[in-house]
Amino acid sequence: MALTRLDNLYRQVILDHSSHPHHRGTLGASTYKVELNNPTCGDVIHLELAVEGETIKDLAFTGEGCSISTASASMMGDAVIGKTLTEAGELSQLFSALVQGQEVATSDRLGDASMLGGVAKFPARIKCATLAWKALEKAIKDDQGQATAGQLHHPNDTNDTSQSLDQ
Repeated sequence: MALTRLDNLYRQVILDHSSHPHHRGTLGASTYKVELNNPTCGDVIHLELAVEGETIKDLAFTGEGCSISTASASMMGDAVIGKTLTEAGELSQLFSALVQGQEVATSDRLGDASMLGGVAKFPARIKCATLAWKALEKAIKDDQGQATAGQLHHPNDTNDTSQSLDQ
């Protein structure tokens, strides 16, 4: 019975983030923009970051996605704002391991995003859950000078930045 109550709590938190996502919208001044899509189900995210020094000061996202994708993006924003790029990258790797069913001892660092661990039982939904986190990883790689052309751009860049999650 207690497990059922816990499952219901997890579902309610996920539904709340999906229905009322945190950080949905655009930033007035962003340092980086990334667009990523999941061709399997059609989810698309446009992620904007405002980075000062090594710290993520703000984050916003728009796009179309299922409830898991939207909730995950909302939870990711809560987890990484105020973190350094290195810390955000570590959280992204931790999240990826969690939703793939790996044992993660420090999932509490993920905040509400740790509640998406149950996605591991539904392999088709893993890409939905990780879409926003993969976009974040692309931004972090670019900020460290490791991205390839077309992955990410600065706000005034007119190059096409759309990329598939499968790429």
